[in-house]
Amino acid sequence: MLGQMMSQPLLISSLIAHTERYHSGAEIYSVNTGGGVEETTWGQVGKNARKLASALTKLGLEPQARCGTIAWNNRRHLEIYFGAPGAGFVCHTINPRLFPEQLVYILNHAEDKVLFIDATFVPLVAAIRDKLEHLDHIVLMEAEVGDAGDKLPGIMAYEDLLATGDEEYVWPEMDEFTASSLCYTSGTTGNPKGVLYSHRSTVLHSFGVNMTDSIGISAADVVLPVVPMFHVNAWGAPYACAMSGSRMVMPGPGLDGPSLVGLIDTYKVSIALGVPTIWLGLLGEAKKIGSKLESLHRTVVGGSACPPSMITAFREEYGVDTVHAWGMTEMSPLGSVNKPLAKHLELPQDEQHRLRENQGRPVFGVELEILDDDGNPLPHDGKAQGDLVTRGHWILDAYFRSTTEETLTNGWFDTGDVATMDPDGYVTIKDRSKDIIKSGGEWISSVELENIAIAHPKLADAAVIGARHEKWDERPILVAVKREGEEPSEEDVLSIFEGKIAKWQVPDRVVFTDVLPRNATGKVLKRNLRDEFGEVLIG
Repeated sequence: MLGQMMSQPLLISSLIAHTERYHSGAEIYSVNTGGGVEETTWGQVGKNARKLASALTKLGLEPQARCGTIAWNNRRHLEIYFGAPGAGFVCHTINPRLFPEQLVYILNHAEDKVLFIDATFVPLVAAIRDKLEHLDHIVLMEAEVGDAGDKLPGIMAYEDLLATGDEEYVWPEMDEFTASSLCYTSGTTGNPKGVLYSHRSTVLHSFGVNMTDSIGISAADVVLPVVPMFHVNAWGAPYACAMSGSRMVMPGPGLDGPSLVGLIDTYKVSIALGVPTIWLGLLGEAKKIGSKLESLHRTVVGGSACPPSMITAFREEYGVDTVHAWGMTEMSPLGSVNKPLAKHLELPQDEQHRLRENQGRPVFGVELEILDDDGNPLPHDGKAQGDLVTRGHWILDAYFRSTTEETLTNGWFDTGDVATMDPDGYVTIKDRSKDIIKSGGEWISSVELENIAIAHPKLADAAVIGARHEKWDERPILVAVKREGEEPSEEDVLSIFEGKIAKWQVPDRVVFTDVLPRNATGKVLKRNLRDEFGEVLIG
């Protein structure tokens, strides 16, 4: 025998067991739904996760039974993240911002047997309870049921359920390919699609998140996942934090600028993760009250393109490094992260800063490629743009209750993005394939135009769409939201594009609106904007 290494399954329970064993005293600060902050530790979260696993098993659930959650980022939600999959069940996080009809569809399609809810969502669930075909148990994530029992008869309190569990519960061993978590996409046409993660993919994804040239979470960090736990498992942050033993701040329902600045300054947050719209509110509040965000070293921005002006504001006003990351629900979600290579450190500062504006390079575990319309690879020269496809260790093979043949093409998953890739693997996403503008045979990136427009001091928000044009087929128009107290003219807004892009790419019009329509994850609903403004250049 030449000898071999031990073989142990990659399980989510191994993450919580590790941090309970070696980082038990690391603090977790959790904002309660009803107000106030609860301080706990990884040791207590691990103990409660085991009790929850035992309690769920005693309910008589079948293996792989789906346990839904409609909840904010808090301590109890964190325990469910580990307790449900650790016992062999599936943690199914559900976005409460969806329409009630979509919630009913998702809960029935997933066949959820248990539903954990925060008090905020009692009216929402009460309104659809009779339509949920498979649901047997509803658990209120509080110490007591209170008046929620009047609206949802039979509901039980989380702490009462926990009390039925055994704190000596031993995590069972299972195949690492066993399903662990379920998330539904919100950006597809038709009904939402389920993406089912495995224990193996989740643990490997956690390694990917924690690499130095990725997000790089360590035990010395205090991590604030502003991205909701119902949005792609909070980008995997809870699992990555358990792996590293980092401290965590769970923000609860308050994701506004004042609340976040208060949490960062009070609990000395060093890494925060969220979408660009969240950081706009944070920067505005920090400037308003004079906070220096002294503890914050790094913000991780994903979900949509990060405006260069935001990267500049974090860097120059607060000394905070903004890491641009990209991914999708179908990718667990981490796909690429923008960190510099050694050769970039020799470049002038302004060139280094410009390099930080793209979506970065794929981390180990993810392969990215750009293809032409016939499915052929395009050169990685930073110029050729095509359909961005992916495959890897934590990329979906098939949608929930679907097949590989229906989901993949030649073993690749089509992300729906149009992108370029340079020789070092840095990806620049030009647009969603359905949003890129084709004007007179030339492509115009709506993302590039939006990044310029959002820096205008008199605008609060902006989006670019292709409007129908009699001569050029499509032309870009800018749909803008004025900053409070400002009254910019169309000419004033368009002036910001001067010298930044070719003249033929400048939007033909600016139309002002009160608010941009967004989907449940905060992305602008451009199809709605096209319905409303798509004909403004005709006639």
